[in-house]
Amino acid sequence: MKNTLWITLLGLCAVCSHAAAERQPNIVLLYADDAGYNDFGFQGSRHFKTPHLDQLAASGVVLKQFYMSASVCGPSRAGMLTGQYQQRFGFEENNVPGIMSASGALGEEMGLPLHLSTMGDHLKKLGYRTAIFGKWHLGVAARYHPTKRGFDEFVGFRGGARSYFAYAPGEAPSRGHQLERGFGHFQEHEGYLTNVLADEACAFIQRNRDQPFFAYVSFNAVHSPMHTDPADKDAFPELQGRRQQVAQMALSLDRACGRILDKLETLGLRENTLVVFTNDNGGPTFGNRSSNYPLSGVKATHLEGGIRVPCIVSWPARFKAGTTYEPPASSLDLLPTFFAAAQGDTSTLDDLDGVDLEPYLSGSKSGMPHQTLYWKMELRGTIRDGDWKLLRSPDRPAELFNLAEDPAEQRNLAQSHPERVRTMFKKLHDWELGLERPLFQLRRQEGALWQRLYDEYRKPPPASF
Repeated sequence: MKNTLWITLLGLCAVCSHAAAERQPNIVLLYADDAGYNDFGFQGSRHFKTPHLDQLAASGVVLKQFYMSASVCGPSRAGMLTGQYQQRFGFEENNVPGIMSASGALGEEMGLPLHLSTMGDHLKKLGYRTAIFGKWHLGVAARYHPTKRGFDEFVGFRGGARSYFAYAPGEAPSRGHQLERGFGHFQEHEGYLTNVLADEACAFIQRNRDQPFFAYVSFNAVHSPMHTDPADKDAFPELQGRRQQVAQMALSLDRACGRILDKLETLGLRENTLVVFTNDNGGPTFGNRSSNYPLSGVKATHLEGGIRVPCIVSWPARFKAGTTYEPPASSLDLLPTFFAAAQGDTSTLDDLDGVDLEPYLSGSKSGMPHQTLYWKMELRGTIRDGDWKLLRSPDRPAELFNLAEDPAEQRNLAQSHPERVRTMFKKLHDWELGLERPLFQLRRQEGALWQRLYDEYRKPPPASF
């Protein structure tokens, strides 16, 4: 009898242990804005201090060739949250009121098409409580609101940028700039916005500690305006001007991420929480003085510095700490990775361009997640096929680079590899045939400004920048 009871208890323990191991993970997406590729300690910065993100990197996997599907804010978010190339549904260009062409949608007509499901929609169906804190940038009209696009909770702003400090009554330029809680409850915050977003994320985690949750913490740091936390006003005296300011803003961002990670640890949730840190596009050196070293290019270009971004994936229950992953991966992969981690079947999701990264990062699957990746903005198109990358611009011949040998894209090999150029042009063209026409576009003169950035930032910044 005693032996039978003992065996029964052992069986129950085994079942409980298995259930705990199979429990849906919490998911936290820490999303920076306009940060430079090099501007983190774990990326080798000589000046910037990011100890909490460095610790996160040490706890998981650093993806060395992680790409956004666009080089500017709005489209990169549209692709990431749907798992599809945003050009498939016409969200090809940034939605910036005041500089758009009258030939396309304007104002409140611009937004993420309503027939699309977001990361929030998919995770809600799997029983997750979902929230976004910070920048939305996928439409300011009520029909595009985050709480109508898969998110149970929202504290943030609908537009693409705003002050880090509270607006005085009547001072906010538009509704898209105002801080909003839920739907339609506009009330400015107290203090520095990066800290406020961390506060809200921590409170959400505390409230939902007993159920699976998805927190999308969409910081506007380090996007302009160059507002710094007064607590950091004396930090980085060796730097000057906007370079010092962006370092101070990154320090605040790191501290905010650290507080969220500490909350998970305090509640005993860290082991089974999948945390991803990444950034929406390359750093705009021309604006906030971010550094994309050792890459050439900046935000709004398809050079590596415009589309390759830092990325950490940490899930202690699943991934080995202190590792790196070299093959190319994409922001389009985050949705299927999260969905599969949440015990969903990715084969039930329609039109995905991303793949589940878990088997690649855990080492259970060899090969590359993607042989080919694509980018397009108006007349500019880019394709990466294996180690080879082709850039098509409207005002110059094709450029071809071998990224394995020349990640800074300094040696154009197009003339010596004409057949490869033709083959890659054909693949890019065939992909473009499946895209929708852009729903909205910048005015032509604005697009010309972006094109000039290719020439101005054609060489990487110095390591000491």
